[in-house]
Amino acid sequence: MPISSTLKAAAFASIAAMGSFALMTGTPAFADHHAKAAEASQPNIVETAMGTGVHGTLVAAVKAADLVETLTAPGPYTVFAPTDDAFAALPAGTVDTLLKPENKDQLTSILTYHVVAGRVPAAALTQAIRGAGGSYEFATVAGETLSARFDGHTIVVTDGAGRETKVVQADVDTANGVIHVTDGVFLPG
Repeated sequence: MPISSTLKAAAFASIAAMGSFALMTGTPAFADHHAKAAEASQPNIVETAMGTGVHGTLVAAVKAADLVETLTAPGPYTVFAPTDDAFAALPAGTVDTLLKPENKDQLTSILTYHVVAGRVPAAALTQAIRGAGGSYEFATVAGETLSARFDGHTIVVTDGAGRETKVVQADVDTANGVIHVTDGVFLPG
């Protein structure tokens, strides 16, 4: 076979192989594999909170309550994550008291009051609020109830004691759920 025929055959073989690869990458199985690989490389809830720069107190509390393993598990979970400023707005000494080992049960109760089983993005919460006539109640992992409503375009969440907290940033995606950043701390009523 002449060299030019060999080169043509090799070129056609390369083009055919690339075409097969292009067809293969369009298959659902290939797309699912890459979606799972991307999710696996995405940080989990705790890693994401550690990297925000505004959740140092929350991360310290999660560690003190021994909830790191839970919040790094597959979940999925939705976490309403108070900022450092939200914790700082609590009465003086509250956070220091809660972080003491003898108050671990109380701290765990407060932290799990901020967690909902399942991935609840803002769009789903918005739909639930609208579907419920303007206010939607949902259960937390702590077994307590929170209610959500709108104030303009802002989601406002009310805890059992009637304290209102705003979602200041919604839909921070993680490998095992979603975080909604809040400007307040929920306290069981």
